[in-house]
Amino acid sequence: MLLSKTGPIETRPLSLVEVGIPEPAANELLIRVTACGICRTDLHVVEGELSPLKDQIIPGHQVVGRVESLGGEVADFKIGERVGVAWLHQTCGRCRFCISGRENLCDDPEFTGWTRSGGFAEFITAPHDFVYRLPDGFEDIQAAPLLCAGIIGYRALKQTGISDWAGSRLGIYGFGAAGHVCIQIAKHCGAEVYVATRDRER
Repeated sequence: MLLSKTGPIETRPLSLVEVGIPEPAANELLIRVTACGICRTDLHVVEGELSPLKDQIIPGHQVVGRVESLGGEVADFKIGERVGVAWLHQTCGRCRFCISGRENLCDDPEFTGWTRSGGFAEFITAPHDFVYRLPDGFEDIQAAPLLCAGIIGYRALKQTGISDWAGSRLGIYGFGAAGHVCIQIAKHCGAEVYVATRDRER
C-alpha cells in the first residue's frame, strides 16, 4: 500500500500497487512480511499529521515476517527466522542520546513507515541491529502490536528500576495500548497496579 499524497483516510490516500522487491544493503535483512499491525501513528503518516519526509512511502511499523535473505555483513541471523521490525528503524549511533543508551531520542533517526518504507507490503528491508527475534508460542498477528505498544510499555517498566516486582505498587496515568501492556506484565510479575485516567467527555 503506497502513500503518494497524504489526505483524510476517507479519501483513500493509499494505493495498492506493484513495486519491486527491495535489495538489502550490506547491514540489512530482507524480510518477507507475514503480518503488520495498524497503529494510530500510521494514520498520522497517511493523513499528513506527521509531515511527509519522502515523496512516496509504504506505511506500517508493526512488522512480523521471516528472513528471506541477508546483506553481506550480516552473520547473526538465519534464513527463515521469525523476526519483527518496529517504528525506530535506525539511529545514528553517534549523538549524545545514542551513546548514553537513549537512542529513542536520537538526533538523526530513521522511522519504519515514515522515512523508510514499512510493512504494508510483501517485503521490507531493515538494519540487522534493529530487527527483533520473535519467540515461538504465539501467532504473527498477536506479535505485531508488541512491536509498538509492547516495546514502549516494556521500556517504561524497565525505566522504573524496580528489580523485585512481587508486592511492589505501580501507578500508571493515561491508558492506551502501552499502558495495557504494562498492566499485564506488572501483574504477571506480582505487582499491584493503579491506573489514573479520565473520561474524554468531562
